[in-house]
Amino acid sequence: MSETPEVKRNSRKVRKGVVVSKSGIKSVIVRGESREQHPVYGKTVRVFKKYHAHDEADTAKVGDEVTIMETRPLSATKRWRIVNTEEN
Repeated sequence: MSETPEVKRNSRKVRKGVVVSKSGIKSVIVRGESREQHPVYGKTVRVFKKYHAHDEADTAKVGDEVTIMETRPLSATKRWRIVNTEEN
């Protein structure tokens, strides 16, 4: 009876992107890229989106490739946190 049941969380979204701005202490802006087909012309188009992410270790620099994961709201705009950093 002393065992605690495992808590299974829902799967969280994971994205890869490049740090484009260091917006304060422990905060970065990451640009993610996706490819979509244009609805009329059918050409593949690159679509960019910015994510405000939390960097707990404060190690990411502009230009680094990072992996971010969705998390609870950390501020008015931050909904993502950095999981892994690959320096360039």
